[in-house]
Amino acid sequence: MSADAIDPTSIIDFKKGGGLVTAIAQDDETGEVLMVAYMNEESLRRTLELGQVVYWSRSRKKYWHKGEESGNVQNLKGMYVDCDGDALVLRVDQVGGAACHTGKRNCFFRRIDGGAIEDVGTQVFDPDEVYKK
Repeated sequence: MSADAIDPTSIIDFKKGGGLVTAIAQDDETGEVLMVAYMNEESLRRTLELGQVVYWSRSRKKYWHKGEESGNVQNLKGMYVDCDGDALVLRVDQVGGAACHTGKRNCFFRRIDGGAIEDVGTQVFDPDEVYKK
């Protein structure tokens, strides 16, 4: 089966989520889920043009080229749309080894076990040193 040459935004339902779709970043080699963020139509277009992931930051209300400050960019390896057209899985090469702004390898570093919360994450960098805010 060959891929059809269409505008990829035509199969994505941005209206359902108020202009945004959920984007799950997954390590292309290992399958590890790195982070969850959001994309709008323009961030999707920018991602496809650059070959690096650009999200829409809901809190900052602006485009967020992942790694623009830290250097830990996400090179896009593949993009998959779910059956409802309202969520994406982005297969990425995570440059620098850290996807989370906390300096952890991924954003899912807190494990809830019974009544306890345990930090099971790998610290890749010190966010105070990288972001200097």
